Amino acid sequence: MRPRSDPIVSFNPRGAEVTTGARDARTSFPGLRPTLPSWAVVSADRLNHVERVAELVSRWAEEMGVPDSERNRWLRAVWLHDAVRDAPEADLLRWAPSAEGPAELRHGAASAALAKSSGEGDRGVLDAVRYHSLGLAEWDMVGRVLYCADYLEPGRSHDREGRARLAARFPQDPGGVMREVVQARVTRIVASGWPLPEPTVRFWNSLFSRPAAVPA
Repeated sequence: MRPRSDPIVSFNPRGAEVTTGARDARTSFPGLRPTLPSWAVVSADRLNHVERVAELVSRWAEEMGVPDSERNRWLRAVWLHDAVRDAPEADLLRWAPSAEGPAELRHGAASAALAKSSGEGDRGVLDAVRYHSLGLAEWDMVGRVLYCADYLEPGRSHDREGRARLAARFPQDPGGVMREVVQARVTRIVASGWPLPEPTVRFWNSLFSRPAAVPA
């Protein structure tokens, strides 16, 4: 067995070897299967983030009493969502040529494309991965769980106490927590000066739009 300090050696679909500083997640956390795909390109910090998201999602699934098949869908999306976040931007562009924006937005689409080409056929899982940085009005529960857990995992530095309260509340009130997470994430995008992507706008409207008032 390799020492835990050994790097992952990942191979992208074109055969280019990429070495990162993370331990081999494919032999870690046996209770959180499935794990990283063989083509993943992740740093040590990224892997730690994904593991924390997986642990949080697994806890939610247990507390919510979801079937093993649904828990497996949630975890497949978790392990795929940042699988190529640390790949070179040129590779992301090649894997997801139709995706717009910087690497922060393109990596989900690239990972979803690679996952589909590797045999992942669950539309809910693929949509969760592709749009996890943006939001999607048409998501099923997989996308909503991933979107919340990606933001609420305990390793992020901002508002730790507030996010911990939301994470603890999620199993009892997933819809309410979802709306609060969307408000927080969209507020951060607006504050950064970035325009809101069209899927994010539709996602917001699907959660917060009210019927138009009927004229008197």
